[in-house]
Amino acid sequence: MALGNHSTVIELFLLGLPVDHHIQVLLFVLFLAICLFALSGNLLMILFIRANSHLHAPTYFFLSHFSFLDLCCSSVTVPKMLENILSEKKTISVEDCLTQAFFVFDSGGRELCLLAVMAYDRYAAICYPLLYGQMMSNELCVGLVWGSWGLAFLDGFINTLLAWNLDFCETQVISNFICEIPSLFPPSCSNSSNNFEAFLFSVLLHAFGTFLLVFSYARIISTILSISSTLGRSKAFSTCSSHLTAVTLFYGSGLLRCLMPISGSPCELVFSMQYCVITPLVNPLVYSLKNKELKASLKNMLQKNLQHLR
Repeated sequence: MALGNHSTVIELFLLGLPVDHHIQVLLFVLFLAICLFALSGNLLMILFIRANSHLHAPTYFFLSHFSFLDLCCSSVTVPKMLENILSEKKTISVEDCLTQAFFVFDSGGRELCLLAVMAYDRYAAICYPLLYGQMMSNELCVGLVWGSWGLAFLDGFINTLLAWNLDFCETQVISNFICEIPSLFPPSCSNSSNNFEAFLFSVLLHAFGTFLLVFSYARIISTILSISSTLGRSKAFSTCSSHLTAVTLFYGSGLLRCLMPISGSPCELVFSMQYCVITPLVNPLVYSLKNKELKASLKNMLQKNLQHLR
């Protein structure tokens, strides 16, 4: 892959978090703890689902892949942020910046696709419980996951490939703590109209997944409201409450971050922080605390381990 005119500038400046020098160490410890908890929480979620045979259902199959994406997102973004918190230079090479931008874009696209797939899974479980096994066959589940991964990878690869042709002719600053595809447009001294059009097309392409998600939840809400008993409505809603929380967290930050203009405002930092750092930490907690089957399995596992220790 050609590097274009990147030889003129080999490093970019990541401004990171605008904090005072006196609290940099405190922030470093805080975000290091968040990163470790996020990594361990998502890793434990994956191992726990794989180790329990009665959790080998479509819902938990998707959840294990979702946890893997959160694990990857934390691994890609947080280490560089931790380095920059304590560093005076706060630079990143153009190649490393583009590589990070690809993985951020790729993981975000996969999460968006998986959230839509998981919404369809909840739609099948609530609206067609007797046909759920037929609608969510193993072949379909694997195909949906690989389709999500393939679409997001191709989308991220095309956008990153176009970004490699951007020229950075002088010292340029990125007003963020991570490299993202949209954040590369303002620092570039070349025409980025093709890049913006490709990025806009990607947003519209993933909007189809958003349409599937909205359609699924419209049918889910309609089905829940048609249930006569209060207990039945509460039970039906509890089966999708954890996924709905994850959707709210992602769309409340990641999608809004993609749609907002690049201005270096504090809102950009807040949204980037939420979907890159906070969301991977919160998702395992949401699913483990709100999912009755996961809580029951975890309780049984702990009881068995305590019995073995006695």
